[in-house]
Amino acid sequence: MVKEMTPREFAARAETSPAPVLLDVREAWELAIARVDEAVHIPMGEIPARIGELDQEKEIVVLCHSGGRSGQVARYLEQQGYKHVWNLAGGIHAWAEQLDPSLARY
Repeated sequence: MVKEMTPREFAARAETSPAPVLLDVREAWELAIARVDEAVHIPMGEIPARIGELDQEKEIVVLCHSGGRSGQVARYLEQQGYKHVWNLAGGIHAWAEQLDPSLARY
């Protein structure tokens, strides 16, 4: 089972060193609506081809719209040997509720 982290927990961890990587697996059209500037963007469908861009030694927190796709990607990364992977509980929707109410919701 993939570990989950809330947006507030991520924000607290982002203050530490090294900060976790926020991996946004949403599509480009979704980023046009609401985006987290510090996130690394790799759409879900491109993860297998671009997995080499992700450092296995870093903590990775995966973000999508509501937590479904990010959970699938987090499981995939674990299956590929990534040991420090989290799913961002509630996705960008929860991020907007907990951290940045200025983000548009869709």
